[in-house]
Amino acid sequence: MTKKKNGFWAFCFSFLPGAGEMYMGFMKMGLSLMGVFFLIPVLATLFNLHVLLVLDVLVWFYGFFHVHNLRAMDDAEFYAVEDVYLFHLSDLDLFSGSVKRYQKAFGAVLIILGISILWENIWDMTSYFLPDIFLSFVTSITYRVPQLILSIFIIWLGYGMIRGKKRELEQEEYTGRGISDGRDYADGNSNE
Repeated sequence: MTKKKNGFWAFCFSFLPGAGEMYMGFMKMGLSLMGVFFLIPVLATLFNLHVLLVLDVLVWFYGFFHVHNLRAMDDAEFYAVEDVYLFHLSDLDLFSGSVKRYQKAFGAVLIILGISILWENIWDMTSYFLPDIFLSFVTSITYRVPQLILSIFIIWLGYGMIRGKKRELEQEEYTGRGISDGRDYADGNSNE
């Protein structure tokens, strides 16, 4: 059971996203918020997408005001707040339909991330032995590869979402008219 804590310390801890929630006894909330806050700069640096740091500012403001909103609740509301992960990770079933559909894509991203880290370490160890012209050429290519892979993944994900929505609209159109042409639009297979 969580218990209201000292307002001064809650204010001090609220400057680090997640720490205020942890201080107030909401460990899952605090851990997930702190994890997101520190993961964003790592991803921004890894993929050289510094625009992602804007998200970190939003996470910081969310964490700051979330602690103060928790602190401002009356006792009944405060004790009714359930300690859950930020993105409801405890409810996530890795083999459910919504996650299973993207499981291969996320697996591919993890493999590419691992290869990228491995390549960078091998490159750092061997780059001292290569000629300067070859070194600058390979460095410029490998600098852009993570961004290119991420952009292709984002385009593929967006295309999949648009294609899925188009199928959903087509299915509604055919079922709305009572027309059945033998196609199963839910999984894109034809029963012809």
